Amino acid sequence: MPNILDFGLIFTQIPTLLAYLPVTLFITFFSMLLGVMFGLVIAIVKMNKIPVLSPLASVFVSFIRGTPLLVQLYLSFYGIPIVLRYINYFYHTDFNINSVPPMLFVLVAFSFNEAAYNSETIRAALQSVSKGQIEAAQSLGMSYSQLLRRIVIPEAFIVALPNLGNAFIGLLKGTSLAFVCSVTEMTGRGKTLAGHSYRYFEVYISLALIYWALTIIIELIIKYMENRLTISDSVNTPSYRRGKLL
Repeated sequence: MPNILDFGLIFTQIPTLLAYLPVTLFITFFSMLLGVMFGLVIAIVKMNKIPVLSPLASVFVSFIRGTPLLVQLYLSFYGIPIVLRYINYFYHTDFNINSVPPMLFVLVAFSFNEAAYNSETIRAALQSVSKGQIEAAQSLGMSYSQLLRRIVIPEAFIVALPNLGNAFIGLLKGTSLAFVCSVTEMTGRGKTLAGHSYRYFEVYISLALIYWALTIIIELIIKYMENRLTISDSVNTPSYRRGKLL
């Protein structure tokens, strides 16, 4: 009987694939960080209806949400060199197009994608903050930036955390597309291994087990953070905000 499925190979390949886990995690963490930062800026721009910037932000979000991530990766991969050529031509700079690291294309695409989706999550979370708290802070003379730092963003982060956690998990799995920009992460390495051994099914089972385990770990971390932040917010909340008499 032919060896249709090699169970041993499934587990022996996992250490080789895990050697590229740092690349996967780097893309995930860095893209999420930039995505949250850009998403916060977009959310604030749209909430305050800033002229010119608000329509541009809406078009950006609509375009990113309306196009596949794979297409965005290709746009980044082919578009950034074209932009650099135009900059060299019009501003007489000397950017070396061939020296651009492939990781840059990946980070730009993933960060923009996360920013577009996170902006809506963050905007909803910011709008959920009680207007009474905002008015009370303003009556104390807080500036807009102080209001954001001390009241709005901390409160909104608790509300947004579950959705941001789901976005983080989705981003972790989405990094499997990075190989189209010549970045070798776990899935890219798995594709190479499968091409050498022709054991595609076993390799992708190995990858599935790794991603599954990572997802479970991240879910547990997010749940722990949610519980901690909820308890902390409950302890630090003044009694009048909890509906109790002083």
